[in-house]
Amino acid sequence: MKSKMALHERLELQEILTFKNLCLTKAATMHGLIKCDQLKSILETDVAEGKKHVEQLNNLLVNRSVVS
Repeated sequence: MKSKMALHERLELQEILTFKNLCLTKAATMHGLIKCDQLKSILETDVAEGKKHVEQLNNLLVNRSVVS
């Protein structure tokens, strides 16, 4: 049985997901423009973690139904 969440919770999760996707896109794009190896390493870590977070948020949204 799927867990339920209120509509406002779903909207907040979608807002967070949108923000994380934007951050992930920016980090991935900036990676190609950076010359500093340390900064590239930080961005690579950020991209990897960002992908995990996006997956987790997607799973929350898919596996929960909205309470009316």
